[in-house]
Amino acid sequence: MKNDQNQSRPNPNSDKAKRPRGFAAMDPATQRRIASEGGKASHESGRGHRFTSEEARAAGRKGGQASRTTRTSAA
Repeated sequence: MKNDQNQSRPNPNSDKAKRPRGFAAMDPATQRRIASEGGKASHESGRGHRFTSEEARAAGRKGGQASRTTRTSAA
């Protein structure tokens, strides 16, 4: 019964336009700086991964095959 009362009550924020929050509200330079700090910290802690050229080639091949099969099956 209590939920029925909450649903019928008007939302005071419904008239306001939605504004971006958090990362989306930051300018691109700040986003890049924070993301860069996270990447550096990840590598310093030993949890980061750096692709070798062979791993990168294999990942690109796999992605290309996946997108090709998606495109042909959707058509």
